[in-house]
Amino acid sequence: MTGDQRNPDMEAERPVNYSYLGRNFSDLSVNDDSSAFSDCNSDRSGEFPTTSSESRRLLIACAAENSEELIRQLVSDLQSCSIDEQKQAAMEIRLLAKNKPENRLRIARAGAIKPLIALISSTDLQLQEYGVTAILNLSLCDENKELIAVSGAIRPLVRALRAGTPTAKENAACALLRLSQMEENKAAIGRSGAIPLLVDLLETGGFRGKKDASTTLYSLCSVRENKIRAVVAGIMRPLVELMADFDSNMVDKAAFVMSELVTVPEARAAVVEEGGIPVLVEIVEVGTQRQKEIAAVILLQICEESVVFRTMVAREGAIPPLVALSQSGTKRAKQKAEALIELLRQPRSGRTTA
Repeated sequence: MTGDQRNPDMEAERPVNYSYLGRNFSDLSVNDDSSAFSDCNSDRSGEFPTTSSESRRLLIACAAENSEELIRQLVSDLQSCSIDEQKQAAMEIRLLAKNKPENRLRIARAGAIKPLIALISSTDLQLQEYGVTAILNLSLCDENKELIAVSGAIRPLVRALRAGTPTAKENAACALLRLSQMEENKAAIGRSGAIPLLVDLLETGGFRGKKDASTTLYSLCSVRENKIRAVVAGIMRPLVELMADFDSNMVDKAAFVMSELVTVPEARAAVVEEGGIPVLVEIVEVGTQRQKEIAAVILLQICEESVVFRTMVAREGAIPPLVALSQSGTKRAKQKAEALIELLRQPRSGRTTA
């Protein structure tokens, strides 16, 4: 995530029984726990410079027990005919919502969400960015997520993801992540055209953008139709490339996304087509314990129903590192390694489809 507070699920090395985005790795089909994102914040300190008088007004408002009057004025200014006034109001709302959860509720209750969504469709890219960032900060309050979604935020956020500034794209991805934590929004976000744009951000964005895109894609791709959309959008190429680059700091994140996708046959075929098998075998050999376990899970999924893929994995020299993993890995890694070794040593058993 891009900002003041980072998502520890994306950053920290996990203990043996780790989880990712609220899901236990031992059961990746479990629904997301939105509390895992309670500290997800893409807002950045100092992004919007303020004059001393503006800073003083905001300081007073943030310290006051009741800031409703200022908030009502800012919501009114969002609908001003002056772009400068709209920008100022969106910036101040963004700052008020930045670190105080109670302000996020107050701002939403004052009616800010619809006019902010309107700003996201502005042709002024800076105003659009301010609107996206303010919506992101408001979405950090779980009570606001449904209101943001039903107020029509998804499609404007997708437009910002397509044509916004780099910061707007990153923050739009994070806002969509927040909305995707409501199961009913996942399909709607996928149908809105977000997934190809997130795949593009994963491939071409900066480090922050890649992280934001991978996290959002992981959440969205718990829905089967979104898995297919991601595969069609070409997600496997950037995932394989990121997993092949141990200096990318994206190996784990890309692997988690891949592990979510390979439950569908189209994704398994795409992994093989994009040269993923040698990369996965290398990870089993030289990756961290967590990376080895994820790679073994993915390889097992790829091989379970395909003799052709088993043969390719065996020819890549997977058995020796799998044997080592079966002796020294985590309990789950040992189980997956042993199951995969058994498959690879009996390549003609089971179904023969690729």
